[in-house]
Amino acid sequence: MRLRLDLSYDGTDFNGWAVQPGVRTVQGELESALDTVLRTKGTRLTVAGRTDRGVHARGQVVHADLDEAALAQVPGRSELAPVDALLRRVNGVAGRDVRVRRVLLAPEGFDARFSAVWRRYAYRIADDPTMVDPLRRSHVVAWPRKLDVDAMNEAAELLLGLHDFAAFCKRREGATTIRSLLDLSWERVDGILVATVRADAFCHSMVRSLVGCLAVVGEGRERPEFAREVMAAGLRHPGVAVAWPHGLTLEEVGYPTDEELAAQAVLSRTKRVLPIDGPIDGLGDPLADEHDDDDE
Repeated sequence: MRLRLDLSYDGTDFNGWAVQPGVRTVQGELESALDTVLRTKGTRLTVAGRTDRGVHARGQVVHADLDEAALAQVPGRSELAPVDALLRRVNGVAGRDVRVRRVLLAPEGFDARFSAVWRRYAYRIADDPTMVDPLRRSHVVAWPRKLDVDAMNEAAELLLGLHDFAAFCKRREGATTIRSLLDLSWERVDGILVATVRADAFCHSMVRSLVGCLAVVGEGRERPEFAREVMAAGLRHPGVAVAWPHGLTLEEVGYPTDEELAAQAVLSRTKRVLPIDGPIDGLGDPLADEHDDDDE
């Protein structure tokens, strides 16, 4: 049977999401906890969006295909439903920096990775020395110079829509860098500069590269049009650095209605191409790539 698990984690002490030999990862921690609780071996999780080392998540989504008989044994003598007992016991086994917030029976056709229609990230910056808080140092980047929010938002608008974001991605052979960037904007929240970034999917380091590009504009070193020029060039720009990972948090993953889950999963496996007439605004062509490089 397939379960959906919604979870949050502090990425500081994890070496990213994906299992790697000899290091602590979120996937490894949770799969080990599930095997302990279920008394099984080899539990595997499928994630909506892999996160890189040091990146956090508030609204990550995964699915797991579990043995129904093993799940039925989890409550023991308690009167809890199996999914509720699993939630409680996994949180008791896993480390304190990862927390499963909800466990549900997955609807027919649900795939945490391929059924998703968008992912939303936030990036947090303290560009005012008075706002640099040691208690938030693992989640908010202390920026050395003041940033112009209006200029950054002007530049951000030029990147919205369906485009090839190769200039903002670490290339992987066979993977497309075409994405639909749905939202990209900055605002000050209680003195902290917060970017909201939402897209159908993200290629490796895309959000942090976008932040690095917009920061160049925010510092006044380039005009807003610089962002579009970098994207159009299709190559990494030497003046654009990839921003630090600890300012980034996966906030939410969006899914269609239950009736559309299976169809979306099929659609997401189709390799994306730009329309013949070039990039368009908004969602545009709904075809998405296989998300093999969908991680931040």
